[in-house]
Amino acid sequence: MKYYLIAGEASGDLHGSNLIKQIKALDQDANFRCWGGDKMLAQGVTLVKHIKDLAFMGFVEVISNLPTILKNIGFCKQDILSYQPDVLILIDYPGFNLRIAEFAKQHHIKVVYYISPQVWAWKQSRVKKIKATVDCMLVILPFEQDFYKQFQFDVFYTGHPLLDAIEEIKVTSNTWNEFIQVNLLPNKPIIALLPGSRKQEISTVLPLMLQVKKHFKDFQFVVACAPSITADFYKSVIGFDDVKLVYDQTYQILQHTKAALVTSGTATLETALFNVPEVVCYKGNNISYQIAKRLIKVKYISLVNLIMDQEIVKELIQDELNETQLKLELSKLLDPNYQQQLKLQYEELRTKLGGKGASARAAKHIVDFIAN
Repeated sequence: MKYYLIAGEASGDLHGSNLIKQIKALDQDANFRCWGGDKMLAQGVTLVKHIKDLAFMGFVEVISNLPTILKNIGFCKQDILSYQPDVLILIDYPGFNLRIAEFAKQHHIKVVYYISPQVWAWKQSRVKKIKATVDCMLVILPFEQDFYKQFQFDVFYTGHPLLDAIEEIKVTSNTWNEFIQVNLLPNKPIIALLPGSRKQEISTVLPLMLQVKKHFKDFQFVVACAPSITADFYKSVIGFDDVKLVYDQTYQILQHTKAALVTSGTATLETALFNVPEVVCYKGNNISYQIAKRLIKVKYISLVNLIMDQEIVKELIQDELNETQLKLELSKLLDPNYQQQLKLQYEELRTKLGGKGASARAAKHIVDFIAN
């Protein structure tokens, strides 16, 4: 079978790569053409476009990059027609992927959506378009099945694929001594900084995170770097010589860190699944933020809090993301009593996410769907 996958962000690249691996186990003749990143490329696919050229964040930023986005959409449509896949698999990235879904449906190509757009947070009007253009929706969050049910749309809950990805790393990861030796780090406890995967959010959030560095001199600050962002860019943003940059080892960093400052997104959930105390950080273009604030219908911005339906990790948003608040919250994270309480809540979070095997369940559902 011929599979065409589209992921536009780092998390989609991760989940897409694991999905491809599981599809290969079921379909030995599988052929893949993809939009994604290095992890999908490592699975031996033909990579059409890299995520580093696709990720635009915020209303203002999307508008300013609209000519590039429209050009990519046009190219994608022609590429799909040339390839004639048996199935189109769309991974999150809704602004782009929903347009492609509509196009594919018009050309009688089967459409699977893996990892639902966050229509439960905003733009619920998109559900009508999803029902009209998506043949099979696979969701990874426990509340999404009930959300779609109210619109008379049956979806398949796979569980969250992060549980599998994290379990693999835990089995193969280095010891503390090996980790610091490989990365030339001093033997000091780590505070991890996960400032996102886009230049816009890194340049905004990372300097704010680093304002607290002078208050925690017994710790080293380590940045989990996005593979598509150069070290020179990070250095231009940081301005310190003693902040360590570590590439392609986010999960290893999380295994060995005492606490983390994390930009909102999938990384907030990844951090929790490693039992790491965290502060969720978000600051964006003020116009984009004010628009989003009026449109978004959920109480929290982090997946951890959304799934638990309560604030178990602190969210510092926009003006709240400042040195005083970061110092206060990071100090709390390092308190052993607080950490013990948080770990119990993280265990409950794991239970809600449905256990291991999500990627395999998704792959089987897709392969069976194509066959029918």
